[in-house]
Amino acid sequence: MPLYEYKCSQCDKKIEIIQKIGDKSPIKCPFCGGKLKKLISIPAIQFKGSGWYVTDYAGSKANHSPSLSPEAKKKAESAKNNNGTKTKKSDQVKN
Repeated sequence: MPLYEYKCSQCDKKIEIIQKIGDKSPIKCPFCGGKLKKLISIPAIQFKGSGWYVTDYAGSKANHSPSLSPEAKKKAESAKNNNGTKTKKSDQVKN
């Protein structure tokens, strides 16, 4: 659920409330009873899992290559093995 910030127009205190997007905004300040105004705040972003940072930037250069699926690894290996062995039809000499 998102965290929303509100500021009281009378006592200038800020409060943070975790609420659903569809929930009604609080109207009165819990400290003085003044009118609350919703503030625009920076969202907090949290990446979970292996993440792009771990695979792309962290550690040694060995960690810089992204993880490949087994199928993609097979394709890459076969491309390496076939590199230079395939000939174009235009390269073949007719006898």
